[in-house]
Amino acid sequence: MSQTSNLSPTTELEWTEAGRPHPHESAVLHVCGNANYTDDLPELQGTLHAALGLSAQAHAVIGNMNLERVRQVPGVVAVFTAADFPGDNQCGPIIRDDPILAAEKVHYAGQPLFAVVAQTHEQARRAARLADITYHPLPAVLHAREADAAGSYVLPPMHLQRGNPETALEQAPLRLRGQWQVGGQEQFYLEGQIAYAIPAEGEGMHVVCSTQHPSEMQHVIARALGLASHAVRVECRRMGGGFGGKESQSALWAGVATLCAHHLRRPVKLRADRDDDMLVTGKRHDFHYDYDIGFNADGRILAARIGMIARAGFSADLSGPVATRAVCHVDNAYYLSDVDIRAVCARTNTQSNTAFRGFGGPQGAILIEYVIDEIARQLDMDPLDVRTHNFYGRNDDEGRNITHYGQKVADNVIHELVAELESSSDYRQRRTAIAAFNATSPVLKKGLALTPHKFGIAFNVTHLNQAGALVHVYLDGSVSVNHGGTEMGQGLHTKVAQVVAHELGIPLSAVRVSATDTDKIANTSATAASTGADLNGKAAQDAARQIRQKLAQLAASRFGGMPDQVRFHAGTVVCNEQRCSFLELIQHAYLARVQLWSDGFYATPDLHWNGNTMTGHPFSYYAYGAAVSEVIVDTLTGEWKLLRADILYDAGQSLNPAIDQGQIEGAFIQGMGWLTTEELVWNSQGKLTTHAPSTYKIPAISDCPADFRVKLFANRNVTDSIHRSKAVGEPPLLLPFSVFFAIRDAIASVSVHRRSPPLTAPATAESILRAIHAMHTSE
Repeated sequence: MSQTSNLSPTTELEWTEAGRPHPHESAVLHVCGNANYTDDLPELQGTLHAALGLSAQAHAVIGNMNLERVRQVPGVVAVFTAADFPGDNQCGPIIRDDPILAAEKVHYAGQPLFAVVAQTHEQARRAARLADITYHPLPAVLHAREADAAGSYVLPPMHLQRGNPETALEQAPLRLRGQWQVGGQEQFYLEGQIAYAIPAEGEGMHVVCSTQHPSEMQHVIARALGLASHAVRVECRRMGGGFGGKESQSALWAGVATLCAHHLRRPVKLRADRDDDMLVTGKRHDFHYDYDIGFNADGRILAARIGMIARAGFSADLSGPVATRAVCHVDNAYYLSDVDIRAVCARTNTQSNTAFRGFGGPQGAILIEYVIDEIARQLDMDPLDVRTHNFYGRNDDEGRNITHYGQKVADNVIHELVAELESSSDYRQRRTAIAAFNATSPVLKKGLALTPHKFGIAFNVTHLNQAGALVHVYLDGSVSVNHGGTEMGQGLHTKVAQVVAHELGIPLSAVRVSATDTDKIANTSATAASTGADLNGKAAQDAARQIRQKLAQLAASRFGGMPDQVRFHAGTVVCNEQRCSFLELIQHAYLARVQLWSDGFYATPDLHWNGNTMTGHPFSYYAYGAAVSEVIVDTLTGEWKLLRADILYDAGQSLNPAIDQGQIEGAFIQGMGWLTTEELVWNSQGKLTTHAPSTYKIPAISDCPADFRVKLFANRNVTDSIHRSKAVGEPPLLLPFSVFFAIRDAIASVSVHRRSPPLTAPATAESILRAIHAMHTSE
């Protein structure tokens, strides 16, 4: 049966809910304060509240844990430790090396040791601080390079090589060597970690949890309690943000809440306060780099030897796939012919780092941008010219369109996209104007940078690229959709509802998406890797299409004609020049005993990956984008301001331009925070000292540029994605590379661009001042 989306735009029967800028499906609820998050749900009678007791040591053997004072606090009902788990006290998502509650040893300051359950949240939290614990301290490794020097890793090292990099480096006319680093980042979701565990009959458990991965929570809980998976139901209506921090690390909170509820047979809620949340949970991996680059007088990279050290923390968590994605994105938008890339996941006595928007891609891509910026300054060239010289070849350029991991770049639009942005942003004219400004301004210096990105879309692990959905049509013509993706504010439910409405030819208002629930869609993948709409949209489309095909057959049998000639348009069904309402056809289908619900499934095709050789076809397609940022820096204080940002982003045929633009803006500001203001600091005892909004600075509304121009690039995905759209979750986080390099450009003007500023990320005011001081002292 043909799709309405295949009709000509001028056809009167064209119906398109997909592609329209509909508001977020919960927008009104958000604004009015009526959107229910886990902590907003009415508490059942008898609900208790849990809190965690945290380690004060970074690495130690637990000598004695005296919890009597905790138990004596008024309101306390029970205290549980690792010994109370009926099943497996491990929650590692890949390697089960991450205890829910520490037993025998602690591996970082802030690691949960026990759970106290009380009548109120405050009683539980106050009691948790009264434990009398003795430790036998062990040597603690707190820095990634220190762990690397000791050969201490959570996983075996990774190595990818193409061509003959040693020879190419030796023969290169010019060479660049150095070290660099980029810091980590706290997810800082508005809604903290929370789980509400409700005992069900027959030892079952119903858990409402703020998580990006309900199926993993189901499996962790089942193993921890020694139950079959069918005895555990995990539900998530929405999250107040996730950014990767609720992909694997919501397991600890879900595991503890269900442990308490299991023993007490009463509902138990575990809600983390912001300080505890930040002390316990992992962050974006900070990366340390060693690089050796060969290039020529045109700035073209001829060879690269790159070493990357990711701070994994104390356990593996998701560090392996994060490092893999960093290796796969070290090219960003540039062809690298001869490369030797090594990556290690360093074991440190700090929080176990985890997923964060971009999942290693930003850490890989920013290094090559730094290298290109260095090359440009060494050659006294505009960095944009060096970037364009190194771009992947166009689609028919067989010599320069194969990535270092072996995938062909078959959809390259970076040349056209960057050229359009260069023109629309007046890049060249503004660079000239900024040079003139800096020549007459001794204190305030402006900087400008244009940076591109190419970001691969799919899970690194092939089998995770699958999704399921259920679509139900009711007798009043309304439609209910359930799928395996989770809503964290990114508009996934809105897009999936648009896909279903489009497929059935009905208004979006007729479709409702229900809470994600393991009792409905089983064995789901995490909502991550920017695959939410791609996977779940396709699965929901499959389910809706099956219903539509049945309805088309019914309409053809009733009105004559062929099923593939039936059109569904704006709540109307047209068949053989006769019309009826969608509602009328649904009611007729029920009387005719036609199935009005269906399940759908989708698995992304043509993906494969060899983890040993680090080669294959790991991505379904690439999302492209570029940004121009203009900043002004106060060279006396290190303060700076983003004056203007121009963004051009390739969303393919956008499913929802309004939501996509919001995602781009949010990712840009969040990435800007990572590279400029958000600094994680641990003291010499291994305690995270930046564990609250008072000490950890995320961007505020005042940090947004007054002139913020965001445009979607006119394109259509060459891959058969959902309605030929492209992902918009993670890739835009690479756009604010332009902010960092604009700041670096402003600092370089202090020496009239004769030297390269030694600026690391995040470029805090202190870091900027250090770089400015270095520019002055080296003169």
